Amino acid sequence: MARSLQGITLENLLTELQQYYGWEGLAQRVDIQCFRKDPSISSSLKFLRRTPWARSKVESLYIDLPVQAAD
Repeated sequence: MARSLQGITLENLLTELQQYYGWEGLAQRVDIQCFRKDPSISSSLKFLRRTPWARSKVESLYIDLPVQAAD
């Protein structure tokens, strides 16, 4: 079963990814500084909202996340 972005906020999506991969794992998958240097949900949200290419990569990573990871 594929994940959908419908109805999920960017903050919830990012929180689930961070809990599953950790900041180091996210930085390995999406090479952006806000995941590598002093990472936080707040700083990452600010960056992702202003940077469409990075947001797209993070959303794709979420779609590929195993469904049971969020349950």
